[in-house]
Amino acid sequence: MQKMAEQLSLWGKCGEGTSGAPALAGPCLAGNRLNLDVYPDGCCHFLRLLKQQREEVVQVEFLRLSSNDCLIDTTLDSLPHLEHLKSLVLKGGHVRDKFGSCQRGSLTSLPQDFGNLKCLTHLDLSFNRLSTLPSCILHLPSLRVLLVSHNSLVALPEDFGCLSKLTFFSAMKNQLTDLPQSIGELSMLHTLDLSENVLQLLPEEIGNLHNCKELILSGNCLSSIPDSLANLKSLRELHLHSNFLVTVPASLASLPNLSRLDLQNNCLRVVPSEIQALPFVDLHGNPLGETEPSLQAGESSARGLRRLSYRLRKNRSFPVTSEGCEVVLPYGIHLCFPPGAASDPLRISFRLLEPDPQWVKLRHHDVLLSRVLELRPHGIKFQQEVQIWMPFVPPQILHQNEVVVRTFSGQSWSDLRTRVEQKKGLMMTHCSVLHFSWFLVVSRLVQDECKVPAEGTLLFSSVDPNIKVIFPPGVTKEPRSVKMQVLQVPAKEIDEITASAGCRASPLLCLSQDSLVDFLNPVTIQLPLPPGITGLNLDQLRLRLLHGDPEGQTWHDITSQVVLKLTHIYVMFEVTHFSWYWLWYTTKTYIEGIAKKVYERLRLYQVNFIALQRKKDPEQVLLQCVPKHKVDPVLKRLQNRYQGPEPSDMVEMFEGEQFFAAFERGISIDMDRPDCVDGRLSFIFYSHLKNMKEVYVTSPVDRKGQAVKGQVSFYRGAVPENIPEDASRRRKGADSLWLATLPIKLPANLLSIARRVGSDWQTIGLNLGLTYQQIERIGHNNRDDLDKQILGMLFSWAQQNSEDPDCVSKLITAMKESGRQDIADEVETIIDLGRQKYSESIRRVGLEPESSREDSAIATM
Repeated sequence: MQKMAEQLSLWGKCGEGTSGAPALAGPCLAGNRLNLDVYPDGCCHFLRLLKQQREEVVQVEFLRLSSNDCLIDTTLDSLPHLEHLKSLVLKGGHVRDKFGSCQRGSLTSLPQDFGNLKCLTHLDLSFNRLSTLPSCILHLPSLRVLLVSHNSLVALPEDFGCLSKLTFFSAMKNQLTDLPQSIGELSMLHTLDLSENVLQLLPEEIGNLHNCKELILSGNCLSSIPDSLANLKSLRELHLHSNFLVTVPASLASLPNLSRLDLQNNCLRVVPSEIQALPFVDLHGNPLGETEPSLQAGESSARGLRRLSYRLRKNRSFPVTSEGCEVVLPYGIHLCFPPGAASDPLRISFRLLEPDPQWVKLRHHDVLLSRVLELRPHGIKFQQEVQIWMPFVPPQILHQNEVVVRTFSGQSWSDLRTRVEQKKGLMMTHCSVLHFSWFLVVSRLVQDECKVPAEGTLLFSSVDPNIKVIFPPGVTKEPRSVKMQVLQVPAKEIDEITASAGCRASPLLCLSQDSLVDFLNPVTIQLPLPPGITGLNLDQLRLRLLHGDPEGQTWHDITSQVVLKLTHIYVMFEVTHFSWYWLWYTTKTYIEGIAKKVYERLRLYQVNFIALQRKKDPEQVLLQCVPKHKVDPVLKRLQNRYQGPEPSDMVEMFEGEQFFAAFERGISIDMDRPDCVDGRLSFIFYSHLKNMKEVYVTSPVDRKGQAVKGQVSFYRGAVPENIPEDASRRRKGADSLWLATLPIKLPANLLSIARRVGSDWQTIGLNLGLTYQQIERIGHNNRDDLDKQILGMLFSWAQQNSEDPDCVSKLITAMKESGRQDIADEVETIIDLGRQKYSESIRRVGLEPESSREDSAIATM
């Protein structure tokens, strides 16, 4: 241990932080505590120690690692060997982006053998990318503290209550919509933090947390809370601020140990007198006794403005007078009307809208960061500029970009001069306007611009100073505005598409101007040579200059049309008009098509939809929205377990856009799913996530032995009515929201038989030759679902007997021996109806190879 500590101390002296500055704290080992937190190469050092001094490292009880580390996945596989581990921290957030926001770690799951850490009592997985809670966590018998804040959890497991020793649980800043009933089984829980989620309801069972002392539910979507909270006799603090509560039970006042009740910023108009009488209750920001929001003639701010202290909600309005005011809208939007901005009293209304791609047109490489804010009356003229602050979520994938507020003039969108600030932990945009319209926040490529006078000028790129445009004297008669954007192109993107290690490209240069007239004199453009290429090793025959059309997204090789002047690290050429320019170094003779493929890959929001059916259970359908360039590898990875139609035609999606999947024409889904809205599954598209859901589909009518055909359609917004039949595959017709449609087919036979088996499945399984152990395992694995138990039994038997020529007769005999003559008769009828039809079906389900006998195929469907 001493030797290990000396090594770690040495690394701490030599190490540097992620920005090149010395690390905050070098890794150290004191006794059996290993600390590698915020250290840039902590996982590398841990793995090295594990290899060199394994006996000492496996004794470690306390371990901290950064999940921003590139070797975290390799490290995860080694951690289950630390059988004495008591505390494990795998937090992200140690790297910040250009806006100062913490970057989440790379954890999306944990190895299943994590459940072997029987001594683990403290686990911190905050600031990661978990969308579901890893099932192995439920097998940690000693776990007392669990932190999964700042992840992407949408639900907790139904059996979450099995963590019986848990005393502290934090899942703040996730996307939880509801809680499992089993949460009431956490009898030892002292602190429960579920703030900053999207909870709409609380289960009554939450009142069973009799040892809970602090319950934090702020920042959710709760409109009511259960009366059972009055059973929490140990509760000291209850945080409910920033919800949509319209009432609270008076019984909360009887809690004997309650010393803080925070009800700020809700929708409470009437509060029980027992609650109001509590000396520690906070009711600020509620419209108590009001019917309309009104200006409070209370305290003045530093700017001498009265503050509207009402938490305005969707589709509401507020008054503005010549005295000015400040207004707080939902989701942290702020408006500031200075004195004299409005000469006459006004009533301003607002709405928050989902972006419609038919209306909101993003430019190349833009990323949408907010919903659309509409402020009315449109076009109203203010005497002084109105200040607008809009929060936004920094994009996960950053190129050389900047954040701007974009507004709609009625004809087109234009960018406002924008400043980015950080307020109370939120990233905010700040802009000033003299009129009201529609507003949204986008991330765009950094835009450098200048006015070109008659005497000429020079324009540099702030992204890459090696890129510049030289305007000579006499280049124009009238001053004109010129804009420049630069897109850096990762070398790996080019390598994967061109399959040529010698193929390289410079940054892509996008130039535009506000004049349709060509320049009077040639303009000189300087571009850096592609990475790894210099004037010393350059083969000029391999150098290609491409000209791009931003509208048609086409590329043309113009190398023979210009004169390329070479230096050691630059290429210079002259043009008289602006477009896109891209320098390539390659052995390929035809490069235009390759450039188009590379460029399309850089546009992350061109996507395809996939609907795949599990081979062993075709009612289990996997839905996925996949960026276009990832379709082939995704299908290749899934082909062993799934099969289905080809991907849909390509469509474009916004980052953060909501879309829906609906099953139609004979196929339906469970309407009780929390993400089901009017029979449609709700998705949110993010280019860096999987955008995937797996659902069970069923036939709402009796199939009578026939396969059921249907389709899954993807939509923006509401599902349109009266869909024309010929529009289902071509995205034509009256509706503008249609994205794609893919066919689904449910084979009959075993699936049809399963619905008639019922509670006799265990007897039938034993008569089919399954062992007691197999029956018990199937029952345990599907203990809450009879249909899955039946299907599991039938498919297990079918797989075992796929090569048995007498399997059909065995199935009929087993049904008769189990007293199910009705099913035996149905199987015999199916055989008579057509062997060939069901042989094709079984091959589609994937339970048997092509060469199997027809009788066997019928039995295994």
